[in-house]
Amino acid sequence: MEKKIIYLDHAATTATRPEVVDAMLPYFTEYYGNPSSVYEFAGKSKQAVDAARKTIADSLGAKPEEIYFTAGGSESDNWALKATAEAYESKGKHIITTKIEHHAILNACRRLEHFGFQVDYLPVDKQGVVSCEDLVKFIKGNTELISVMMVNNEIGTIQPITEIGKICREKELATVAHDNGILFHTDAVQAVGHIPIDVSDLCVDMLSASAHKFNGPKGIGFLYIKRGTKISSFADGGAQEFHKRAGTENIASIVGMSIALKKSCDEMEKVNKKLLALDEAFNDVLLKSKIDFIRNGSNNHVPGNINLSIRRTSGEMLLHRLDLMGICISTGSACDSVNTEVSHVIKAIGVPSEYSEGTIRISFGRDNTEEDAIMIAKALVKVIKG
Repeated sequence: MEKKIIYLDHAATTATRPEVVDAMLPYFTEYYGNPSSVYEFAGKSKQAVDAARKTIADSLGAKPEEIYFTAGGSESDNWALKATAEAYESKGKHIITTKIEHHAILNACRRLEHFGFQVDYLPVDKQGVVSCEDLVKFIKGNTELISVMMVNNEIGTIQPITEIGKICREKELATVAHDNGILFHTDAVQAVGHIPIDVSDLCVDMLSASAHKFNGPKGIGFLYIKRGTKISSFADGGAQEFHKRAGTENIASIVGMSIALKKSCDEMEKVNKKLLALDEAFNDVLLKSKIDFIRNGSNNHVPGNINLSIRRTSGEMLLHRLDLMGICISTGSACDSVNTEVSHVIKAIGVPSEYSEGTIRISFGRDNTEEDAIMIAKALVKVIKG
């Protein structure tokens, strides 16, 4: 008999919804024409791409021509940073980001440093929140771009993106980027489809997203680029994505992403209410057990993300012991799973050493139940107490 799996790592990836898969299938076998072709048969494909672009734009309060399809969040992040750096290199070579960004941002910044760019990495407080006052102190006359993630992938903390966006728009701080201030990018991979987003309210110039984080297919994402933002092309070749990213469109995945995002936004309030209830049920069991742990992150966090640092234990040991029970959790970012050291996020928020090595992340999803929440809590207590 096959072992039952309880999947609690939805911040790493999610299952593609069955209705999304059903909507994708015809674009593999029936409507497989190249959207760039001019004959009638290809028209279905082009219409599907255009409709998907509009659906995604509507979900963010954006315009269709501001949505650029990519291969996922990491590509979107790299495009935003590297193409902006190239576009404004002659005017400014200073970038500001934070110490707790995803490695797609951090490693892209390190590469830019190799090419002579100066990058400042903002500290965060113990809850993982960036200080707007600190940000202002880091801005220089040649600052061209600020990149701050909307929701941290490890601890779920939501950043004050609107406030940061307003700082970037202040005329007295505007330097080299454009007439409206310093360019502002946010990695919203953990936010899109999970919390309400309106790009005009956020005052962002660019925003990254990835479909597999909101029950869409893997290998597809998008980059929102505000109209009028100067940015270099990601890939040269054909005229796809408004001459900015060459290559034949991944039609099926684009369709799937748009449907997944629409459904996630439509169900957001109901799902988030459920996730908060699961969080409460899990937390109740853990508190009653008298386990010595720290709950990492801010009270203002994305629902479903629980990051714990447990005193004098090993997060890796907990992961493997729970795996033997059919329970899937994480010790941090799935994108850095080969590294068993304490993560850069846990270091940045100053978790004490006797707790930091015992850090795990549990991230609930829309299909988890209260039974799952209670079961994982009891299993965790059993492993810790031996």
